[in-house]
Amino acid sequence: MRILHTMLRVKNLEKSIQFYTEVMGMEILRQRDNETGRYSLVFLGYGSESDTAVIELTYNWDESDYELGTAFGHIAIGVDDVYKACDKIKAAGGKVTREAGPNKGGASILAFVEDPDGYKIELLELHRFS
Repeated sequence: MRILHTMLRVKNLEKSIQFYTEVMGMEILRQRDNETGRYSLVFLGYGSESDTAVIELTYNWDESDYELGTAFGHIAIGVDDVYKACDKIKAAGGKVTREAGPNKGGASILAFVEDPDGYKIELLELHRFS
């Protein structure tokens, strides 16, 4: 077994696609509209769905707002350098909500970014996992 994808419901599909591709550097892997169900799906990631977990953006045509709730925490993305990643994200118009720096225990460097719908994305340095 392995994780395939994480689905996020989004209010504005184009704005979310722009964020995940231009700000976060992901690629659109596949996309489809379902006329009968009145929704669109876009799968994005840093590699093939056959090799890595990806994000599924779901846009329901007749919904205009969602509550994020209190149970969902964040998506974590590994980067080579959290400080440089934050600089690049801010330069591309992204919102950094917790600047790069050590976590409370000091064991790793991390930061948090927010997508257009308010979902949190944690940036962690990759060397932590090697």
